[in-house]
Amino acid sequence: MRLLAIASLFALVLSSGAQAAGGGDTARKHPEPQSWTFTGPFGTFDRQQLQRGYQVYKEVCAACHGMKLLSFRNLAQPGGPEFSAAQAKALAAGVQVAALNDAGEPIERPGTVADRFPSPYPNEKAARAANNNALPPDLSVIVKARAHGIEGEGPDYLYWLLVGYSDPPPGETVLEGLYYNPYFEGHQIAMPPPLATDGQVTWPEGNPPATKQQMAKDVVAFLTWASEPHMEDRKAMGVKVFLFLVFLCVLLYFAYKRQWKDVDH
Repeated sequence: MRLLAIASLFALVLSSGAQAAGGGDTARKHPEPQSWTFTGPFGTFDRQQLQRGYQVYKEVCAACHGMKLLSFRNLAQPGGPEFSAAQAKALAAGVQVAALNDAGEPIERPGTVADRFPSPYPNEKAARAANNNALPPDLSVIVKARAHGIEGEGPDYLYWLLVGYSDPPPGETVLEGLYYNPYFEGHQIAMPPPLATDGQVTWPEGNPPATKQQMAKDVVAFLTWASEPHMEDRKAMGVKVFLFLVFLCVLLYFAYKRQWKDVDH
């Protein structure tokens, strides 16, 4: 009993301290489900959306976040944004990549399709120094990493995180250098609002207006593909396996009936 009382008192003190530091309940707000073309057993990626999403990543996110598991050649492969080979080559050439010359000296050269997306910082120390000691996460598998154990929540969470910045409510204080976002655990995030205004990127004619909400959906779709680039192949294989199992069950049923038709029960 005494141990239970001490444990209860300790938990109460921790809870009171957390509320005092954050100004109240700091549990993250649950993201509302969004409509995505890639969800469900037959879901597929929208190629135009993935291409727009890459542009948002390139012009907005790449200033702080890398994608070290993704190569420029992936942008032209089936199942993804499906840029043409020439487009992928041009996108790679527009990026400077760290390399060594013949003398072993560090240089920068135009990227090739074989190169991975470069990091905006040379190392973790430089990344923290440029971001108030916060380390911007790599976005290669960020959708999987932020799924919180709930299927489909990764894209919804990232969407609302991008558009959910606001002023703190009365009684909740935000520390200097941080920003209020109810969808982030603790409500205080070091990342400034990346999508500050509508029209932050310019898309070719025929695309929807570049509102904050549309840019957020498009870049989240791109990050979802980056986290699972073979999703469409996996789903197509799943459908084939299901149809095969149905056919096999029917075949086994008729084989059973034929084998035992003359046996008395």
